[in-house]
Amino acid sequence: MRTFVNTIKSAKNTRADFFIKMLRNLNFLFSDKIYLQLMFRCKMGYKLDLSNPKSFSEKIQWLKLNNRNPLYTTLVDKYAVKNYVAKIIGEDHIIPILGVWNSAEKIDFDSLPNKFVLKTTNGGGGNVLVCKNKLTLNREASIKKMDMQLKQRSIYKTYREWPYKNVTPRIIAEKYMEDENGELNDYKFFCFNGKPQYCQVIRDRFTKETIDFYDLEWNHMPFVGLNPVVENGLNPVEKPRCLKALIEACESLSEGIPFVRVDFFVINNQFYFGEMTFYPASGLGEFRPMEWNNRLGDLIKLPIK
Repeated sequence: MRTFVNTIKSAKNTRADFFIKMLRNLNFLFSDKIYLQLMFRCKMGYKLDLSNPKSFSEKIQWLKLNNRNPLYTTLVDKYAVKNYVAKIIGEDHIIPILGVWNSAEKIDFDSLPNKFVLKTTNGGGGNVLVCKNKLTLNREASIKKMDMQLKQRSIYKTYREWPYKNVTPRIIAEKYMEDENGELNDYKFFCFNGKPQYCQVIRDRFTKETIDFYDLEWNHMPFVGLNPVVENGLNPVEKPRCLKALIEACESLSEGIPFVRVDFFVINNQFYFGEMTFYPASGLGEFRPMEWNNRLGDLIKLPIK
């Protein structure tokens, strides 16, 4: 392991990418701890300190290894989580399910409306197919895409995000949602032990995606995080009229959890649950300015093992 780490230490970005690919292909050789130490060194460029983690990135890795509440498996399952959340904040905040299938070949396109969204229950945010016109949808290509997403390398194996290890792989169809402008902005609340602190707003996903952070007084924050290639938007995001209700929902859903990001969509002052994410960018994203990695890390109070 020491020889491997020393080799990575002197590698440039292109070589680091090579080692990351090799590490993923050989993931079965390593324990969770060693795998995360190697992956962290490759991605972040410095040694992962698990004995005294300080940054947001380091503490996320610590939580992967040491905070394994079985409930988290339900909370990352895109299908199972809906019932859990509905019991806490109400069914009217849940995006309706139009269908659920165990394989892509079984998707019943004929039963779906003209607009819908397909996603896998065991995948991240990229495992989504948005259909705005079923008449022009290439069904064969869609089945192939969803089949590939369903069978993709496990998030657990690739990033050791253990809650995904036992999620049942399925495909669900959801109601297509958009606001009056034909957009669907994401409001992602960073919650620490039941207290939301910042809201990450993602806009214009299908044009020029922008990401902005706000505090709970809706002051624009001077940092971007986890997706540093995406800059702040030129225009401020209007404060949601339902912000108070959003904060209360976040408090209820994140109670007792050291860190979780709770996502919502807002349409006509009504908010809808998106997902719960325990490891944004798997804790391997970047912040600009870099100091915010530590500032957010300070907000995570690690539980006793």
